[in-house]
Amino acid sequence: NGDMGALRKRLKDTAETLIIGGGCVGVSLAYHLAKLGQKDVVLLEKSELTAGSTWHAAGLTTYYHPGINLKKIHYYSIKLYEQLEAETGQAVGFHQPGSIRIASTVSRVDEMKYQMTRTHWHSTPQFLISPEEVQELCPLLNMDKVLAGLHTPGDGHIDPYSLTMALAAGARMHGAHIYNPAPVTGLFPTPDGKWDVHTPHGTIRANRVVNAAGFWAREVGQMIGLEHPTIPVHHQYVVTATVAEVKALKKELPVIRDLEGSYYLRQERDGLLFGPYEKQEKMVLQDSWVTDGVPPGFGKELFESDLDRIMDHVEMAMEMVPVLKHADIINIVSGPITYTPDLLPMVGPHQGVQNYWTAIGFGYGIIHAGGVGKFLSDWILSGEPPYDLIECDPNRYSKWTTVPFMCAKARESYGFNNLVGYPKEERFAGRPTSRVSGVYELLKEKGSMGFHAGWEQPHYFYKPGDDVGYRPSFKRTNWFGPVGRECQLVMEKVGVIDLSPFGKFMVKGKDSHKLLDRLFANTLPKVGLTNISHMLTPRGHVYAELTITQLAPGEFMLITGSGSELHDLRWIEREVTDGGYDVDISNVTDGIGVLGVAGPNSRRVLQKLTSEDMSDGAFRFLHCKSIELADIPLRATRISYTGELGWELYMDMPKMEAVYQAIMEAGQEEGIDHFGTYAMASLRLEKGFRGWGAEMNCDTNPLEAGLDYFIKLNKPADFVGKQALLEIKSQGLTRNLAYLTMDTDDVDPEGNETIWHNGKVVGNTTSGAYSYTTRKSLAFGYLPTHLATIGQNVEVELLGRKYPATVVQEPLVQTEPTRTRLQKKSRGGA
Repeated sequence: NGDMGALRKRLKDTAETLIIGGGCVGVSLAYHLAKLGQKDVVLLEKSELTAGSTWHAAGLTTYYHPGINLKKIHYYSIKLYEQLEAETGQAVGFHQPGSIRIASTVSRVDEMKYQMTRTHWHSTPQFLISPEEVQELCPLLNMDKVLAGLHTPGDGHIDPYSLTMALAAGARMHGAHIYNPAPVTGLFPTPDGKWDVHTPHGTIRANRVVNAAGFWAREVGQMIGLEHPTIPVHHQYVVTATVAEVKALKKELPVIRDLEGSYYLRQERDGLLFGPYEKQEKMVLQDSWVTDGVPPGFGKELFESDLDRIMDHVEMAMEMVPVLKHADIINIVSGPITYTPDLLPMVGPHQGVQNYWTAIGFGYGIIHAGGVGKFLSDWILSGEPPYDLIECDPNRYSKWTTVPFMCAKARESYGFNNLVGYPKEERFAGRPTSRVSGVYELLKEKGSMGFHAGWEQPHYFYKPGDDVGYRPSFKRTNWFGPVGRECQLVMEKVGVIDLSPFGKFMVKGKDSHKLLDRLFANTLPKVGLTNISHMLTPRGHVYAELTITQLAPGEFMLITGSGSELHDLRWIEREVTDGGYDVDISNVTDGIGVLGVAGPNSRRVLQKLTSEDMSDGAFRFLHCKSIELADIPLRATRISYTGELGWELYMDMPKMEAVYQAIMEAGQEEGIDHFGTYAMASLRLEKGFRGWGAEMNCDTNPLEAGLDYFIKLNKPADFVGKQALLEIKSQGLTRNLAYLTMDTDDVDPEGNETIWHNGKVVGNTTSGAYSYTTRKSLAFGYLPTHLATIGQNVEVELLGRKYPATVVQEPLVQTEPTRTRLQKKSRGGA
């Protein structure tokens, strides 16, 4: 492969979008961009199309995905593959015998019910079927352990090589240029935000670059100083010779996924193909590629196969599919597939670099290729994502994602591929990262820690006599009692919570006011004040929710959720570049610790530690002051994030432990204690507070989400999304966010469940929790406008059962400031 060979045509000088990598994902993006009318789409492939992970893939296609938004990617891919041959004249070898996921344990049946309730409001047909129905669809199974199956008609497999060639033919048909062999030898940004892309055949000036380089993605990233967290895993599958019983079947077997056995099995001609996911300790990572790079010339090679490593799985497969015992193995394929730490790809524009996008880290590139090509081309052409896919945002990783972390996580994800997926799931490999707050060491043994964008943050705390440890379940589990105790603490006394994972940005400079007025739909707070503001997309959807404080004239502090830190920063930076604003933005997330102190006794505790007057009259709601607490300078904002009297305290991370110790000591008489994020979520829901990523995201507009109060359509600035919102308002809404109470037993809503009315699907929940104050389950959910009225009865599906629910007036529990106001009013009137 040393001599790259000559190109058959002269390289173009310029490109609107330049795609690096000719696997199925890169080629799909070229096809979609060209088909949607973009001129000058160029794809560079270093050797030949499909070299890398595409050509040796098992080619499975499934509608199923446990995530909500990735279901849309899968759905689109399958619908595209069904008609690709007719469009391009290229056969793609698409088989659609359906698939069955086998449940052979009780918790697996629960998982299937949990997934069914998340499927009913989507377009994919999916069915929970009995052992008898499983047997009928798949006569070769040994039914001894089968309790149920999840049947998805329309699933199957496709020939990856033919699929890629068909997409390439389609891309060329619509005017895209595909060059190979054309390796990229250098990427150089130009002063106007474009890229000079060097190849042995010349240089192309591109308006944007998309890295779709598969397991070479890290090397492409390193050209511009980025360390993409992708790692190659050795994935093996086995192909058998003809099996008489398979040959005798009247129709093709559905694809089987035996989840306890951790393998997939499908028909391959008249034989069987079977591929396992090995346990953490047995699987092999190609970590030398991470440290030393992919060997030059590796393209269509495979790794040495190792049957011993997968024998456990082979034996389980023989038990489940007895005809395998007599089958002859004719081929064992062991090839590299890429993993990210959480097994989801990195799709979208990258923070910190202009016009550099990624479509990398695909463990399941074949099923994702079609949908991701469409998703990215829509985003590139319209300037915003067509729907929310933040779980695949490349900016969810950052400096804390080290190589050891990545390796530990890839092992865990591969080994856990078929583990039961619980709500509130935690995975512990590679933790903690460098992202620990100033109080982590003090708190880590005291409770159950959650992982948020690299940070460790307490979910809830233990007391003597509690059942401790991580006990995942689809029903109420060991955290249920302790969380109730913490809610009561905040409602009646005073609680302290570590909120350090918040994303924190400082914005200052000559144009800071002008920039933020353009980005946010709310009016900007005056100096010393804080407000809640939303960044909208041009289509009028909610891109982000932040709190903004003006600390000094023209100097602003912006706070966002941990999961949206770089997602939001990238959006802000892009506006700065496009609009040529003179501002200085710094990301101070890791340097600033945050403590929340909340509850009726919080003022009394803090007053002991400061000479600043903390009384209602002197320190008002949504005001921010620089104060000294226990002789340590910090910023305090009076805010009601739990709906109770509360403060957020911002300090230099190294000072956090001292501040925390002082607060805990000062609050002994007041009954001070810790609380975690689970209690905060329950308290937020009782008070009717909406959350970004649940009640609102890039799929919702702020009017249907009930955020009118924060959207100032009459402010002079033409903020992003303003015109679209005026249009939405004039047309009227078709759905609204409703507030629901439910009668349940030992299970509570989580969000994304199906809402039914008169036997029909009418909407979905967005988040849910148990309200300890009112002793009811609560949920927010979207309903058609005519059903989103107080007193309306609907049903919410949980674990396969429909529970009665009623639309009620929100909030269920008044916030502390409101309760105080009402008390004063009634006293005044007495």
